[in-house]
Amino acid sequence: MGKPITVTIPHQLGRAEARRRIEQGFGDFSRHLGGTAGAFSKAWSGDRLDFSLQAMGQAITGVIDVAEDAVKVDLILPGFLAMIAGKVKGTLQKEGQLLLEKK
Repeated sequence: MGKPITVTIPHQLGRAEARRRIEQGFGDFSRHLGGTAGAFSKAWSGDRLDFSLQAMGQAITGVIDVAEDAVKVDLILPGFLAMIAGKVKGTLQKEGQLLLEKK
C-alpha cells in the first residue's frame, strides 16, 4: 500500500493560466528525467490531470485538480518513496508555489 500525499497550492492566476503553467511544468519535468525513468503518462480530463510515472521499479500515480484559485495535488508514493513522504510533500509545495506565483 502506498502513502497518499495531498498538497493544496493557492494561486491568483485563474484556471486557464494555472492549467497552462502546469502543462508547461510537466513538459519540463519529463525532459529533465531523460533516460532515468520508465513510462511517464499524463492525460487531461477537463481541468483534472491524471499522471503516472515508473522509476526504479516504483509506480507513482497522481491527480491534479485545477480550480480558479487553487491547485490540489493528490499522489500515491509506493513503499520505498513513502519513507521520504514528508520531504516529497515539502518539495512539491515549494515547487508548486514557484510555478504558480503571479509574475
